Amino acid sequence: MPESARPPSDVPEADSEVEGARRLAERLKARYRKRITGELVMPARPASTAPIPDDLDPAIATALRGRGVERLYSHQRAAWDEVRAGHHTVVVTPTASGKTLCYNLPVLQAVRERKARALYLFPTKALSQDQVAELMELNEAGDLGVRAYTFDGDTPGDARKAVRTRGDIVVTNPDMLHQGVLPHHTKWAQFFESLEYVVIDETHSYRGVFGSHVANVMRRLRRVCRFYGADPVFILSSATIANPQELAEGLVGAPVEAITESGAPAGERHLLLWNPPVVNADLGIRASARSQVTRIARTAMRAKLSTIIFARTRLMVEIITRYMKDVFDNDPRKAARVAAYRGGYLPNERRETEKALRGGNVDCVIATSALELGVDIGSLDVCLLTGYPGTIASTWQRLGRAGRRNRPSLGVLVASSEPLDQYIIRNPEFFLGQSPEQARIAPDQLLILLDHVRCAAFELPFRRGETFGGEDLEALLNYLEEEGVLHRESDTWHWTEDSYPAQSVSLRSVAEGNFVVVDTSDGQQKIIAEVDFSSAAETLYEGAIYLVQAVPYQVEHLDWDGRKAFVTRTRADYYTDAIDYTRLKILDDFERSAAGQGEAARGEVHIVRRIPGYKKIRYYTHENIGYGNINLPDQEMHTTSVWWQMAPEALEEHFASRHEALDGFLGAAYAMHHVAALVVMSEPQDLGRAVGDGDARWFATVGAGGRGQLRTLDGGERDPEQEARFRPAVFLYDNYPGGVGLSSPLFDARARVVRDALALIHNCGCAHGCPACIGPILASDEVRGFSPKQAALTVLEALGEGAAA
Repeated sequence: MPESARPPSDVPEADSEVEGARRLAERLKARYRKRITGELVMPARPASTAPIPDDLDPAIATALRGRGVERLYSHQRAAWDEVRAGHHTVVVTPTASGKTLCYNLPVLQAVRERKARALYLFPTKALSQDQVAELMELNEAGDLGVRAYTFDGDTPGDARKAVRTRGDIVVTNPDMLHQGVLPHHTKWAQFFESLEYVVIDETHSYRGVFGSHVANVMRRLRRVCRFYGADPVFILSSATIANPQELAEGLVGAPVEAITESGAPAGERHLLLWNPPVVNADLGIRASARSQVTRIARTAMRAKLSTIIFARTRLMVEIITRYMKDVFDNDPRKAARVAAYRGGYLPNERRETEKALRGGNVDCVIATSALELGVDIGSLDVCLLTGYPGTIASTWQRLGRAGRRNRPSLGVLVASSEPLDQYIIRNPEFFLGQSPEQARIAPDQLLILLDHVRCAAFELPFRRGETFGGEDLEALLNYLEEEGVLHRESDTWHWTEDSYPAQSVSLRSVAEGNFVVVDTSDGQQKIIAEVDFSSAAETLYEGAIYLVQAVPYQVEHLDWDGRKAFVTRTRADYYTDAIDYTRLKILDDFERSAAGQGEAARGEVHIVRRIPGYKKIRYYTHENIGYGNINLPDQEMHTTSVWWQMAPEALEEHFASRHEALDGFLGAAYAMHHVAALVVMSEPQDLGRAVGDGDARWFATVGAGGRGQLRTLDGGERDPEQEARFRPAVFLYDNYPGGVGLSSPLFDARARVVRDALALIHNCGCAHGCPACIGPILASDEVRGFSPKQAALTVLEALGEGAAA
């Protein structure tokens, strides 16, 4: 039975199941006490229920009771009341709390009462398919006669007309709504005329650049609905974030009621914060989070506890999968007990893994954030996080994947050596007591807004007096008229191009077109995976080892223009990791401020990223066994940045050499980057980091021996002592084209970033600097002739003197 339809119950599981996660927690605490820096036990919580509404259609009530649901959870009943009153509503409750019924009940009621239509939006195809299956089970249980169809890129052409004309509930994703529905709304006229509800699930995932695009798609959707005389009620659901009502209102563009108290029961949950042991005290190097996670996972599987491991990157998923399979799947005659799940796998392979998880046929799954969302994967006992996911909200969302059916569960957050991880793990009260982050969107970001004004103009002419977002619409329309894509007649702007603007606007990435991975082993031509454009340059270069379920393939040829990578099976005992360089040029500064013996500024920058080569790294020992060259196009973007720069005389005063100053700036930048992510409550990958001169003449990297180097974009090395103009600066930039609003709050908090980075390094117990404060340091003070840790402190102290709070 799907989780959302499971009846409220306080009946405990069998004793052996109850004790499993509890026993493992006690065993880990007894054996590894020094590695555990924090612990939280959340007791089981009983259900809070309410009666099924008297006005619910009897057939729907029968369907619920036929599936064992005699009463609703209190938040399900609250959602029914708000939605039936015509209020836009967001439901914010934990994973597996039955949010699906919050929107299914009022939607099914409206379809049965008056032939209303509903549009369901999910961020992924997997979730869409889950929901159609759930609707079909309710449909069959009550013989409701409701027609629910999926409409996405896999829907056959001959079935699309039936979906448009006969579907009561159409389930799709924002990308398909953007490119496949709204531009062709005249074909959907019958659907839009009767559209009463729009459901947006997993609302917390619509943040950053993706959320900013989706908010504009919702503006276009509401505009088209008004044209057909419809004004649908929006029903949203979200995992816990700090500002669910604000985010929902930003997406919908109207007031939204928030339901935040869950009535669902919850099993007992144990959470351990785990810091790997120090293996080199002088360099402050700890055992890897990967090694600790695989150790805990092996113990859990031997205790017959089903386990999920989250890793930060696709490569890390494959490496951990390889290590776990080496232990548990080394007999080819037996069914696999370990599986990987990540973006890039073909849809049918992901569906098979989901099915195996639900059926209890896989004991351990290793996943990226692709399984963070609410795909039903059955009951899990243990959740292990390989490093801090970057936000408190994502951490709790992932931990919620275990213990989904009233069973006790264990979650373990294993820290990496990165500063953010070490801050969290050394200050458990911050994580355990801090509220989740805010989800930020910037739908009026000019480049994003202009893209959707184009799309909206194609869909319907704009008339004087219309609004679309918070910017001056008429000025945008006049600009597009000057560009030749709009023509103005009296007070109306019409689209004049033959082009189809939505086709060239991606909601999720900078460039169009996924790459397909083609296996050519033994003369075949078989597609085995897909890779998004932004990841292709660092995973599909010629010579790369590409992993699928830990099986290695070597990239023999990359057709960049054709978006194809041709691979063959190999037995390589190593994996590959790309090396990247970032060069940055200041284009304009918006504001400046004194910062101690230097200044801080915010402005527009041009970023050029080059991936010149890769390393070959052996499994288990992780030794570097060789290099290879990569010859691929540069990736460029304009964005906004905050930067800090010392005055030339301050550099001369504080540093005996430019080498020392360079190491100081690299170490300071490393600490500031991780602190800044906490300060502006973003994910670390949302911010980019660079050290350079601001004129794109040179940039700095950590080179061989752990020392700072000056480089040009072609990879050539320069001697900082011979550089005529040596003005290093720390840049923290918004890592999306055009930016999504992170640089402004970061500039406002510029003094705090310097102050907190200073405290982070001061409070680290290492001798010379380490991955937990200033980054990987491979050379001691004696080799350098100075302390890189002290050099970083000197930079921050100089930039912090007298800085405005």
